[in-house]
Amino acid sequence: MTILSPDILSTLEAQGIELPSWAFGNSGTRFKVFATPGTPRDPFEKIADAAEVNRVTALAPSVALHIPWDKVGSYDDLRRHAEDLGVRLGTINSNTFQDDDYKFGALTHVDPKIRQKAIDHHFECIDIMDATGSRDLKIWLAEGSNYPGQADMRARQDRLHESLATIYERLSGEQRLVLEYKFFEPAFYHTDVPDWGTSYAQVAALGERAMVCLDTGHHAPGTNIEFIVMQLLRLGKLGSFDFNSRFYADDDLIVGAADPFQLFRIIFEVIRGGGLNSPDVAFMLDQCHNIEKKIPGQIRSVLNVQEMTARALLVDRAALAAAQEAGDVLAANAVFMDAFYTDVRPALASWRESRGLPADPMAAYAASGYQERIEADRVGGVQAGWGA
Repeated sequence: MTILSPDILSTLEAQGIELPSWAFGNSGTRFKVFATPGTPRDPFEKIADAAEVNRVTALAPSVALHIPWDKVGSYDDLRRHAEDLGVRLGTINSNTFQDDDYKFGALTHVDPKIRQKAIDHHFECIDIMDATGSRDLKIWLAEGSNYPGQADMRARQDRLHESLATIYERLSGEQRLVLEYKFFEPAFYHTDVPDWGTSYAQVAALGERAMVCLDTGHHAPGTNIEFIVMQLLRLGKLGSFDFNSRFYADDDLIVGAADPFQLFRIIFEVIRGGGLNSPDVAFMLDQCHNIEKKIPGQIRSVLNVQEMTARALLVDRAALAAAQEAGDVLAANAVFMDAFYTDVRPALASWRESRGLPADPMAAYAASGYQERIEADRVGGVQAGWGA
């Protein structure tokens, strides 16, 4: 069995991965949102499910909220509920893509009244951050155009800057603005924030508490995502990850499911750039479990991140540097591949047991009876899902 050094185990023990509240609700395809037994009916039940992931893994200490999907009467009550269950409330995600007024844009809209409506929504999110103790406001914009000539692309960038600057000025203390990007969708001709460079250009103009969010599913096929990770860390502007997997477009599948080697490469660059367990770089999931059960899907995801982190920490950095300096291409690649092919699962299972955790969190959850209880108890009401 592979032996993980005390230094590696200490690093892994400090690792935390934020869960998305919406991953516990119903989701599906563009054609159908599927209902499943036991789905939460409100944010309090979402938090309870997230806490169950943390209970069996000790890897998920916080939960991101999505507004207005997770609006409640008292955020103080929601915060106390989370703390009572051993987790905390994390990133607040805004939503400017489910309102008819935003058909032609929100923060980029030509009509100043609609732009102000979108800005006011972000002000509401900041008020929620004040109540929940959240640090990050994450913004993803489903904005762009479908046809050449439809919109003035430069003017939209100018309006975006003005809107973001207004929101940024409202932040206080250690609060940050984190701007996500997406290669395409739902706009088909141009997207207002399609890549890391555009996101970087916008946040760099705002200030030091404005950062880029990198969603691993938001890139063209063949994109070297680890290069982007390296560059943003080098520039001091990588604020957070949204971890998921994709086969074609933005699939939001379990992270590491499609290409575990890519996840390994990404995390190696995070380690190389000083981003692992850094307070400045948040690890989060962004997934929608369409056909699998929600809680096991999140357990599998955080375990995949932990496993690839352990493998990346096994890279012999001195041997790698020596091979790189000597121009020994095959030796350098072999150092990398040796770490990736190392099976760390038995060592991680043994380490979990030594900490009083289940050796196999997936099996522990299945045996806990939690899934059966929520399926029996959560009858009636409206299940949470896209838009709720």
